Amino acid sequence: MNIALIAHDKKKNDLVQFVTAYQNIFAKHTLYATGTTGKRISEATGLPITRFQSGPLGGDQEIGAMIAKNQMDAVFFFRDPLTAQPHEPDVTALVRLCDVYSIPLATNMGTAELLIRGMELGMLDWRNVIKENGEVNEG
Repeated sequence: MNIALIAHDKKKNDLVQFVTAYQNIFAKHTLYATGTTGKRISEATGLPITRFQSGPLGGDQEIGAMIAKNQMDAVFFFRDPLTAQPHEPDVTALVRLCDVYSIPLATNMGTAELLIRGMELGMLDWRNVIKENGEVNEG
C-alpha cells in the first residue's frame, strides 16, 4: 500500500514516535511524506520514504494529486488544531480529497492507532481490489 505521512510542526515528534513504534508495519508499505516530516521519520527509522515539498510549499497538494489518481491508500496527517496554518486551504483540500476518494485518514494519535491496527489485520485490502480494477470514485 502507498501511505502518506504528514505532520504540522508541533505534531512532528508525535508522528516520528508513532512510525517508530509501528516501524515493522510501515516497513511493509511504500511511504511518502512531506519534506521535513519525511526527513525526520527516515532519520529516526531508516525507512525509505519518497519526500515531497514541505506542506506550505505544495507537498500537501502533491499528495492530494496522488489521491486523485487513486495512487494513495492511506494518509496519516497529524494536524495541530490549535495553531493557525498559513496553508490551511491546502490542508482543507487534502482532507476533502480523502473524503471524495474514500481514503482512510488519521488526523490524530487515536485514529492512527486504529488505522495501523486495521492495516495490520488486512482490513484495508479492499484498496487492492479498487486499484486492480482501476476504479476511481468520481464523487
